[in-house]
Amino acid sequence: MKPINIAVAQFQPKDGDKEYNLSVIETLTAQAKQQGADVISFHELSITAYTFLNKLNSSEIDQLSEEIPQGPSCIKLQKLAAKYQITILSGLLEKENGKYFNTYVCIDSTGLLARYRKIHPFISQYLSAGNEYVTFHLKGWKCGILICYDNNVIENVRATVLSGADIIFAPHVTGCTPSPMPGRGFVDHKLWVNRQQHPDLLRKEFDGRKGREWLLRWLPARAYDNGVYYIFTNPIGYDGDQLKNGNSMILDPFGDIIKEIRSFDNAVAVASITPDKLTQAGGYRYRNARKPELYRDILNKEHDPTLKPVWME
Repeated sequence: MKPINIAVAQFQPKDGDKEYNLSVIETLTAQAKQQGADVISFHELSITAYTFLNKLNSSEIDQLSEEIPQGPSCIKLQKLAAKYQITILSGLLEKENGKYFNTYVCIDSTGLLARYRKIHPFISQYLSAGNEYVTFHLKGWKCGILICYDNNVIENVRATVLSGADIIFAPHVTGCTPSPMPGRGFVDHKLWVNRQQHPDLLRKEFDGRKGREWLLRWLPARAYDNGVYYIFTNPIGYDGDQLKNGNSMILDPFGDIIKEIRSFDNAVAVASITPDKLTQAGGYRYRNARKPELYRDILNKEHDPTLKPVWME
């Protein structure tokens, strides 16, 4: 494998406005190419926007979704990939045989390289769950995709890595929402409105437990434990009625952040990915030290939702 330059992007999408969102995708793709990127990754459902899907009925979901790869959005992405000589990863609503999926695609000038369907698509009752892990070859590297919540189920990450992935693309729409975790919650709308006058106040919120601090509790661990590069993308500003903190970043197999977007504006950041870290990092040794015969049966057990922690009994 040779080094590869990967860009992460973040922007504020418009609900259901695919033409606008694709125009921003083109602008950021051009910027990434100018900065030497071979690949650019956008966030979850970046072509359609995400959060507002919970308000749509089945007919509206159908109108917004497309077939892959023959739908207009994939055709547009292929044209952009050819125009800028870059590989593009982006998310859209897919429909197939009467079912709808939260899907992420990888497209270059030749067409579709990979398609992944989110395994945990809880934003809408009309979306079906994906049922397979996906790995694919990209410029000499083997890559995988896990969308947002899929990354929180650690077995998904390990399964993707054991399938051969050295890079995991992790498109998200996350952060700045309430949670039982202390310190989590929404960010005051006024801070976003006044971000130019008082950027320090908004940055404090975005970097705290509502945003970046929460990400750094688990995101570096996914990269470190598995010894892989992690390509995390997230919108900045509003997605639907929820304010998101961005912080799109690239992490190496040591769990270190090697590039991160800190802007409140639409932006890209590019990092060079090198193969040497894949075998230097601890995750490589941990994978080789596994003893699946000890826990194979345990991992195959179904979760019993009636089981409670001892302190709750």
